[in-house]
Amino acid sequence: MYQLYVKKEKHRYILEELVREFLRPDEYEVVVQEEVREDSSEDVISSGEQRKKGPRQDAEKEERDAEKRRVFDELTALTGYRPEWGTLTGVRPAKLAGEMMDAGYSEEETAAAFRERYYVNEEKTDLVLETCRNQRFLTSQPAGRTAGIYIGIPFCPTRCLYCSFASNPADPDGMRRYLEALLTEIDAVSERMKELQIRPESIYFGGGTPTSLDAGMLERLLARVRERFDMSGVKEFCVEAGRPDTVTEEKLLVMKEAGVDRISINPQTMNEKTLKIIGRSHSVEDVIDAFSLAQKCGISKINADIIAGLPGEDAAMFRNTLQSVLALAPDNVTVHTLAVKRASRLKEENENYHYENAAHVGEMVRDARRVLTKKGYRPYYMYRQKHMAGNYENVSYSLPGSESVYNIRIMDEHQTIVALGAGGISKAYYPENNRLVRVPNVSNYEIYIERLGEMIGRKEEKLYGPFQR
Repeated sequence: MYQLYVKKEKHRYILEELVREFLRPDEYEVVVQEEVREDSSEDVISSGEQRKKGPRQDAEKEERDAEKRRVFDELTALTGYRPEWGTLTGVRPAKLAGEMMDAGYSEEETAAAFRERYYVNEEKTDLVLETCRNQRFLTSQPAGRTAGIYIGIPFCPTRCLYCSFASNPADPDGMRRYLEALLTEIDAVSERMKELQIRPESIYFGGGTPTSLDAGMLERLLARVRERFDMSGVKEFCVEAGRPDTVTEEKLLVMKEAGVDRISINPQTMNEKTLKIIGRSHSVEDVIDAFSLAQKCGISKINADIIAGLPGEDAAMFRNTLQSVLALAPDNVTVHTLAVKRASRLKEENENYHYENAAHVGEMVRDARRVLTKKGYRPYYMYRQKHMAGNYENVSYSLPGSESVYNIRIMDEHQTIVALGAGGISKAYYPENNRLVRVPNVSNYEIYIERLGEMIGRKEEKLYGPFQR
């Protein structure tokens, strides 16, 4: 048992996040006190000396970063393991790089800071800077009085082994009741946006699996969105069609007629055995058919999600997935690293899964970058999550011109996001002080229906502030 000795309680959470990249929760404990017990026979991980700095935020951050480097060095020496992302535990490394360059750092100085201040290795530093460079080339700052619209459909045919999202079995009666509530929220929010002259820049249907709705429900929902929102400035209209077995020609034609120009078909793996293990109800043939139908119906941009580190898969099996998906000619490929979330069945079955699969997951994500780059795809969007196998990352690669505006905005966090439906988290962005205010809807769709008025009221109270000044 190791002890993490922390002199400041307010640094405890951040330092403990770093420790969890090296050690399982049962391998350490945190001690917040002035002196380490002299009689302790445990290994001690020091968080370093307290500096006598002023109250300025930058001095506080410098102290925290120095403590993280010391802990990282000691853990590396104790375990022989050196995480490729160094001391960075945050979700948005590309955002950090962008903010440094906005503050006057050159790209070279930013790279040096990633290597020296945060201990990020050369390969990941190159990846984050390339991603940041592509984002900055592709998008300017969002125009004033614009927002991204997210609409959540919390239903799926089945629940995947690794899933922790708000998703429920696709019960027709539940979906009908949910749709009525969602349409009411759309009406209320769109009316308020018109009053405040807020225009959608992007509209993104996520979930769950939006195409779990039948064609009639989907048509009604899409028609209401087009009717209520000002579509004149919309750059992207995306619907996740993640489960290939929910994709039909009728639904695709409904989407095409409504102006949807982007969908996401997510095989996750192209290995039949793994599909059964993870609880997907589709086959590899279903994936091929869904792509063929979408291309036939004229959907202009198609993303495919795949996952590195799925149970039972080695590097050769992942490479088969990658090559098989590329043969379908997607415009985007998003390479996820498996994250073992607290609410997932996989966490219940093996809580240490992400610690046990670091080495071969690293090989998978490196192989994916090499192959996709050779095929002309470039990284433009990335984020990290807790409990990812090997502490790696999720990266979306695109062919030039097929990048997702909404995905860039949600990671860059310089635009208000209006999230509708169960599980949606709106974010009010205040540009004058670069501040975000989260405005969540409840996750359970039954509770969402019951408390719909409260959800609308929360937005009235907290979401529209940036546009009322």
